[in-house]
Amino acid sequence: MVVLATLRNDIANYVQAVFYVYTLLIIAYILSSLFFAFGGRLPYARWSSALLGFLRDVCEPYLSIFRRFIPPLGALDLSPVIAIFLLQIVGRLVYSLIAG
Repeated sequence: MVVLATLRNDIANYVQAVFYVYTLLIIAYILSSLFFAFGGRLPYARWSSALLGFLRDVCEPYLSIFRRFIPPLGALDLSPVIAIFLLQIVGRLVYSLIAG
């Protein structure tokens, strides 16, 4: 019985960490997109292109769901803020369901 409770707690902590890392990836994608949009790209730097490509491939499918329904307000895009907020709510809900 104690082993099962420990296993549930470990799984819940793992799931919580996955949600946290994905949130950090979204924030890194937003910040790197802003940096590169304002001319921060280094010429002929393959690592920056690889980094931005990885972040785009990981984060854009989730963010595109919110961009369909939330139009940008001029130059301000609020969809990542709402996406992160919803991700945190779902992450806490899943954590509490697993942890009991």
